[in-house]
Amino acid sequence: MFFRNLLMYRLVPDFRFDAEALQAAMAEKPARPCASQDLSTYGFVAPFGKGEQAPLLHASQGFYLLAARLEERILPGSVVRDAVKDKVDVIEAEQLRKVYKKERDQIKDEILLDYLPRAFTRRKQTFAAIDAQAGLIFVDASSPRAAEDLLSTLRECLGSLPVRPLNVKVSPTATFTQWMKDQAASNGLHLLDRATLADTHEGGGKIAATRQDLGSDEIRGHLNAGKLVTTLSLAWDDKLSFLIDEKLIIRQLHFEDLLHDQAELDRGDDALGQLDASFVLMMLTFREFVPALIEALGGEEVPQEI
Repeated sequence: MFFRNLLMYRLVPDFRFDAEALQAAMAEKPARPCASQDLSTYGFVAPFGKGEQAPLLHASQGFYLLAARLEERILPGSVVRDAVKDKVDVIEAEQLRKVYKKERDQIKDEILLDYLPRAFTRRKQTFAAIDAQAGLIFVDASSPRAAEDLLSTLRECLGSLPVRPLNVKVSPTATFTQWMKDQAASNGLHLLDRATLADTHEGGGKIAATRQDLGSDEIRGHLNAGKLVTTLSLAWDDKLSFLIDEKLIIRQLHFEDLLHDQAELDRGDDALGQLDASFVLMMLTFREFVPALIEALGGEEVPQEI
């Protein structure tokens, strides 16, 4: 159940979640398979369990877990382009005339309608967790677009969801670069062995260091030449390791063995108990980790009200 990626969003202070209302709202937008002419569908599914009886919202110890599923048809653009070209070539050869854009678009639409029912489908599930007490939403996604798809669908169901990405006062790139120069972070954070260094000049290059000593003379040379650190691998308090970038997107999030062992002890006797124990332990860890990370990065930036 542990997340592998982390995008963090701040709820406005006066917004309150009601579990029953949230469950009912999500039920208005359930996931469904693609119909014959659907390019994609998007909706909510049960985060734990299967079937209609499984709740769309899992609530435990004041934390909420939900999941959304994207189902889309795989129809490569090259296949459609080739089919359009073949049909256009036949028309131009047989009718001795030029096929222009409007007619090409019409041909393309006809081909899509013909090909869609035969196209394979793929599914992708995105999880989100809510800590209402801390006023935070966490999305297990590596791209803001995937997170926004989930949040905008939730906003559509609720009518309102006032959230904003969690930001910090100081440029993360500046902080990462200083940590690299000092070979030390703060608040229980420790540098690991991966980083990306970028040239600040227009058209400048990048250096990707993987499994490297980030304190080596070679790395220091790049820093002294003016390169800035845009991604950095870190560990926190012997509980987490992760890769974070200049937009505060956390990827390759790994929970250390002691947390897995604790989840095993707390899980109970069934599969649902194990999932719930892992979820709660993850959220309790985030409740400590996120404030420590934000403080180490210079504190949270709060937009001024107009």
